[in-house]
Amino acid sequence: MNGAAIELTDAALRFGDRTLWSGLDLRVEPGEFLAVLGPNGSGKTSLLRVLLGLQPLSAGTATVAGARPGRASERVGYVPQQRAMDQGLTLRGNDLVGLGLDGHRWGTGLLGLRKRRHKIAAAVESVGATSFASSQVGRLSGGEQQRLRVAQALIGDPEVLLCDEPLASLDLTHQRVVSGLIDARRRAAGTAVLFVTHEINPVLSYVDRVLYLVDGRFRIGTPEQVMTSATLSQLYGTQVEVLRIGDQIHVAGAQSCLCEDEVHHEADEPVP
Repeated sequence: MNGAAIELTDAALRFGDRTLWSGLDLRVEPGEFLAVLGPNGSGKTSLLRVLLGLQPLSAGTATVAGARPGRASERVGYVPQQRAMDQGLTLRGNDLVGLGLDGHRWGTGLLGLRKRRHKIAAAVESVGATSFASSQVGRLSGGEQQRLRVAQALIGDPEVLLCDEPLASLDLTHQRVVSGLIDARRRAAGTAVLFVTHEINPVLSYVDRVLYLVDGRFRIGTPEQVMTSATLSQLYGTQVEVLRIGDQIHVAGAQSCLCEDEVHHEADEPVP
């Protein structure tokens, strides 16, 4: 990819008289892993909606994969928040993953179909979902469904991967598997990753930079620059303690993205 994978210039997003963020200048390079952190309602999911072309900016400009949001959808992969699927849904796991490969063109002739099946099988295997990929997705656990969503997002070889709480509903082992898979993909293919999360520790070793959003304010920098008591205290407007225990970061004294028992939901963002 020539140029930035994601670029926001003087970007602002407002809902009524509330400003989620403004004056946001952000450039994400190909192959960069950016974690987006912050408490519920700070605009993390809304940022993804802007980049997907689902929500217009209130001010400023944005480009994704060299085009306006929504114009380069075939070059953008998306892993949504975990949402339970209807148990009566008959779609099978392999079919769900295949929709990410090409939802409107199913290949030509037997060779095209064979290549498609092989690519689906490889994507499914890469996230450890082979044993349940033939099952109806509505009957799978939340963690199993989420692994299939990750495979669906990666199968189309995206230049930009947008992840909205992709580790939700996964146990620690599978959090590591999925995080490692996403990191391996961006290193091998130069895929830029924008990773919204409440729990940074599973991806801390992969993260290049952090965008931390709090009540209309933000900081951008490396984890060492942003994840400090001084920086977060300034953002939250109250005393916050950042503790490093081994290779993990823990935040005390504020509603934080680092609470393991707190799962972000899209409904927590304001609705226009």
